[in-house]
Parts: sequence; C-alpha cells; structure tokens
Amino acid sequence: MTAVSPRPATATLLDRFREVRARTDRLTRDLSPEDQTPQSMTEASPAKWHRAHTTWFFEEFVLAADPGYRPRDPAFRFLFNSYYEAVGERHPRHARGQVTRPGVAEVAAYREDVETQVADRLAAGTLDEDALALVELGCHHEEQHQELLLMDLKHLLSGNVVQPVYVERASDLDPDAAPVPLRWTHLPGGLTEIGDAGAGFAYDNERPRHRTWLEDVDVAARQVTNAEWLEFVADGGYRRPELWLSDGWAAVQQHGWSAPAYWRHDEDDGWTTFTLSGRRPLVAAEPVCHVSFLEADAFARWAGHRLPTEQEWEAHASSGHEVHGGLLDPERCHPGVAGEVTLGEVWEWTASAYLPYPGFEIAEGAVGEYNGKFMNDQHVLRGAAAITPASHARVTYRNFFPAASRWAFSGLRLAR
Repeated sequence: MTAVSPRPATATLLDRFREVRARTDRLTRDLSPEDQTPQSMTEASPAKWHRAHTTWFFEEFVLAADPGYRPRDPAFRFLFNSYYEAVGERHPRHARGQVTRPGVAEVAAYREDVETQVADRLAAGTLDEDALALVELGCHHEEQHQELLLMDLKHLLSGNVVQPVYVERASDLDPDAAPVPLRWTHLPGGLTEIGDAGAGFAYDNERPRHRTWLEDVDVAARQVTNAEWLEFVADGGYRRPELWLSDGWAAVQQHGWSAPAYWRHDEDDGWTTFTLSGRRPLVAAEPVCHVSFLEADAFARWAGHRLPTEQEWEAHASSGHEVHGGLLDPERCHPGVAGEVTLGEVWEWTASAYLPYPGFEIAEGAVGEYNGKFMNDQHVLRGAAAITPASHARVTYRNFFPAASRWAFSGLRLAR
C-alpha cells in the first residue's frame, strides 16, 4: 500500500514526519512508566508498545531496506511486529503487557535513534520513491496509533478504582443543555461514485474509485446524542430482544450490557461517564460514544430508522455536507456538542460489512497485509473522532472494527 500521486515534496515530508513523531511524544509525555506498561485486554496495547511499534515500522520498512543497516536491537523485530507474517515471528498480542523490558526510557532512546536516521535520510535526499512512499505511509500509520493509544489508555484507566485523569479539562458544557434539533438531508437516488479520487494520500482500501447505485435516502444531519440514547435505555432498549440481531442479544446477555461503555448510574450522581479527564456527569447534547455496531443497530431499529450504508454516508458527506467537528486536541480528548458535522466527535457505524471495493488490489510485499487481510467479520465506521488527528481525517476513510467492539470512540447517525 502506497500513497497516490501527488506525493509531498521531500522537505514537506520531513516536516510532516517530525510533526507526527512529536505528537506521539506530546500525547505520552505525562504518562508514567507504570501508565505505559500494562495491557487491559487483548485488543488493547500498552502505550509503550504503541511508541515502539510505530518506530519499528520506520525501522523495518525504511531503514532496513539498506543492506548495510544494523538494527538497534534485533529482539525489537520480534517484540514490536504487530501482524506482519511476511516479516517473521512476533510476540503474542495478548502478552504485550508482560514486556517490562525494554523499559520506557529505552523505548524513548529507540524512538530518537530511528527518528534521527530517517530524518537524516530525508534531509539528504537519499531515499528513493518507494522509500518516500513508505515514510508517508508510516506517518499515517503512526497517526492511527495515536488514536489507538488514547482508546487503549482510556480503557486501562477506566479499570482503576480511583478513576484517574489523563488530561485536566474544565467542565465547559451544561449537562442538561438540549441537543441541536435533528434535521434530515435528502439524497436523491441514482448513480454516484465513491472512493479515493487520487488527490493525495489514501489507504489501499479506499480505492479504486467506483460507481455505485443509491436509492432515495434521508441521512440525519447530526449524530445520535446521549439524550436520545437515554430514552432508548429508559424504554427498555437493552431488555427487548425484538430490537436486537441474534449476536447482539447474545452479547447483551453475555456481557450484561445495560448502557454504553463507561456509563454508570448512581442514585446520588445520576448518569456519569468515564472520560480521559476522569468520571464526569453525562452531557445530554454530546454524541453518544462507545457503543458497538450491535447496539447502534438496535437503537436504529428502536428509533424506527436504520444505519446508513457506507456508500450513502460518503455520498452524503461528498455532496456539500462535509463539515469538520471536533478532532484531536491533546488538551481535551473528548467529544463536544453533537452539531451538524460530518468529520469529527465520534466515528459512525454504518450498515456495511468491511469488504473490498470492486477492483481492489493488495499491494506487494509485507505492507500488503495492512488492510486487506482484515476484510472478514468487521464492520465499517466512517467520519472521525475527537481523538483523530486532523491531518488523518477525510471523507473516503474506512475505519473498521468487529461488531461487538465498544472501546473505540464510536457512535452513529441515522438514515431512513
């Protein structure tokens, strides 16, 4: 998988590389070694691992292409490979939290060493076109892991009985403020095109651009809010099997779901939710966050509507409705009010399974394992979230997670 033309000039790519690397350091600067080492579940990874893995990516695919390169530590190739079978064996995913050595300081030194070498090669102009494409891919890959790092950290901190704070943030929203009224945008049916048009970087799963047929559809102008989800809860939404897909109802029974992840109801405090700024009162006007595809589908059915397909979602966003909302602000890391935005606040589940576009081709080599190998048992989310770097958000982006996943910053908008 490579970037499409036009590729940024080498000097611009060097600036971007440094900017992305600095952002990861900014996001982890206040985390202790104890914060960065544990793993709260198999699907999540320690912050230290994210920092090392994104560095390994540049080492493995950019620096190691030079026959004369000598790795800083050959063991890192085993410890910090994620899922690249073509590269070789790797440490089991569920045991990443057991890697106490190398420590945080050694990972920081590893990051600095590899970063310096990549930057020197960019500045000297010694990287060929394939290597430059891999640097650009590596920058986008690290931005993905910045979001994953915050998701995983939130899941880890939520399990701490003292409900610790990652980022101090003032309570700037009235918990009882009414949401923006829901409006609908009509999209006339017909033949349209979706997918990357080749104007800049895109992952291989966003290509090729292709034609698709849509029926007439109305798409909600904003995301579903906490206030609306509270109505679903109060109406017995988690107790009514007729609203749920079979796997969804099984998950409700197995996991005891009665509200979105991180929500809690106390007699004294009412509804609260855990955030990266600690536990806070639930804000009615915020978009609902940390719901699975199974919950989103059940809510849509309860509301008398449905989830949009990813084709409908992209057609809506591409027809003059692309508006950016809250994206990554390291001083906030939490959604704002649900406004009439397309990209931002929370990722949005669609009705679509994660499948290849017509004509999809897997890139040659190990980087071909990046997206294509996951095209089974996953569902597509569109948009972006309050922990998505602004330079990583675009209308054609296809995020994907298993149907029962709830630790992503995931919500929904409706269609009818």
